[in-house]
Amino acid sequence: MGHALLIGLSRQMSLRRELDVVSNNIANINTTGFKSGTMVFEEFMMPRARHDDFARADRKISFVQDRSTWHDLGQGPIRPTGNPLDVALDGDAFLVVQTPRGERYTRNGAFQINTAGQLITNEGDTVLGENGPIRFQLEDKDVTISRDGTISVPEGIRGKLRLVTFENNHRLQKDGSSTFKAPDGMPPTPARYPHVIQGSIEQSNVKAVVEMTRMIEVTRAYSQVASLLQQHGDMRKNSIERLAEVPA
Repeated sequence: MGHALLIGLSRQMSLRRELDVVSNNIANINTTGFKSGTMVFEEFMMPRARHDDFARADRKISFVQDRSTWHDLGQGPIRPTGNPLDVALDGDAFLVVQTPRGERYTRNGAFQINTAGQLITNEGDTVLGENGPIRFQLEDKDVTISRDGTISVPEGIRGKLRLVTFENNHRLQKDGSSTFKAPDGMPPTPARYPHVIQGSIEQSNVKAVVEMTRMIEVTRAYSQVASLLQQHGDMRKNSIERLAEVPA
């Protein structure tokens, strides 16, 4: 009976973590460049159980463990905005931005110009070009961003977006609503064939109907496990009460 309670508790903990991930996906349906997440679970057994090393004829007991969160880096819908500072990336490239935590990588191409004339994202991160931050002059207008990321105005070129790719994108780690960081030993490489679309942004790739369905499924599973644990608790209580009864 005790083992059943522990197994149920491990399942509840995993479901709670999955519900957090689903809720975060739903909360970021309208976040530019957001990539949805999915929980990855695995079977967990104590070392002796894994090696079938029991002192007596016990049975193996499997628990549930949330191993990690897998991020879906599939491209989201591209929506035209008409804003010449907005860009969307067609392909697997990433923009490079400077944050207080260091360089990060994003698909958020909703740009604006701050008071210092620097190009920044709508989250306030500085957009980096191949030669550092991209700066505009006060009188600059009619901004043009070419397919390869070159940013120019009638008076001249103001910079070129730094676009990078990774050997294994799925090893990138979430570090913000739409930014990622690369693990140690996985440096970025320049994108070979970038395709920048001016006047558009990449929307979140979260599928609202799918996530709402997942939330309902997780909530129901959590309730079922809670009901099972309650039943086991009642069985234990009744057993103790009966054993405590003294015959007249």
